[in-house]
Amino acid sequence: RGTFGTDKKNYTILDAPGHKNFVPHMIGGASQADVACLVISVRKGEFEAGFDRGGQSREHVVLAKTAGVKTLIVGINKMDDPSVCLEGGVWDEVRYNEVKTILLPFLKQTGFQEKDLFFMPISGFTGANLKNRVDLAICPWYGGPALLEYLDDLQPSARFYDMPLRFPIADKYKDMGTCVMGKLEAGTIKKGESLIIVPNKIVVTVDEIFIDQGEGTIQLSEAGPGDNIKMKLKGVEEEQLRLGFVLCRKDSMCRPCRWFDATVQILDFPTIICAGYTCVLHIHSSMEECTFYSLKGLIDKKTRKVSQKDPKFCKQGDSVIVRIKMSRPICVEKYKDFTQMGRFMLRDQGCTVGVGIINELKFPEDKKKEKSSDDK
Repeated sequence: RGTFGTDKKNYTILDAPGHKNFVPHMIGGASQADVACLVISVRKGEFEAGFDRGGQSREHVVLAKTAGVKTLIVGINKMDDPSVCLEGGVWDEVRYNEVKTILLPFLKQTGFQEKDLFFMPISGFTGANLKNRVDLAICPWYGGPALLEYLDDLQPSARFYDMPLRFPIADKYKDMGTCVMGKLEAGTIKKGESLIIVPNKIVVTVDEIFIDQGEGTIQLSEAGPGDNIKMKLKGVEEEQLRLGFVLCRKDSMCRPCRWFDATVQILDFPTIICAGYTCVLHIHSSMEECTFYSLKGLIDKKTRKVSQKDPKFCKQGDSVIVRIKMSRPICVEKYKDFTQMGRFMLRDQGCTVGVGIINELKFPEDKKKEKSSDDK
């Protein structure tokens, strides 16, 4: 991650590499982001390779939307490339519109509304239209803002001050103590207060809170929702933590869960999926193995109601209600209660198999306790 500031705002740049081997890193970055900038190469052959079936442009858009990104800036890059620019280095409006026309229907189909999308021509090589507007002699047909200008004018997303504290750990390291990094999703954290880390229920004290600004860091006495912060914790060793653990308060703990019912959209799978299928589930900053324990029903795309109960299998393109069993307890919420901790991605063998939202959390141990108390 990196940070920079303008006259109006401070920004945190989150790691979202484009190579398919690093998609898990991209998911971790996108799950903390308020705004995504999709950089598309306009060079002939490169755009087509990235956008065709199996290309990374499509997968990154789907993952960004599923991770909760609401605003997408599409930077159409390499406008100064010799394969697309006109005589005298003038940027080609025809090629720009061709790329935009291909992208727009796909972005809408993914779930982005047109008001949340913004297209702009840029050149990363020369820096044109990034900080300052592009010269009209080079690009006479674009009259919109530069990238930083547009970011400065964006309104921040809604912040959840009145919700219980939720801080998923996105990174951890040792630096004169145990330090954790991540985005404060909901609630506030004060220096010196006592918190609990779930699922292993370790009580910790917040020793220091830092936020990156410019070249250095600033110490805070209190952090608010939406802040990307670093914290030094007392009472826990770095080896006891895993990415995806969540900091909460004792009176409003996030209950760890191994079973839940979810609605899953199968995006890309070559054969059929039956009960017993295993893959890797990504939710906020957590990555854990999961199993499709049972298929509860297929959903009709038009009516959004269950069209077939207890199907034997599902395939690419299906929306299905699944009971999922995790390999170990994880900290999640129902989608309707807290969207950011209730949506997930499923990946297998380097591909994104599906995306989904959590409908119900299941706690079989509660039923066992009820049964044993009834027996007594």
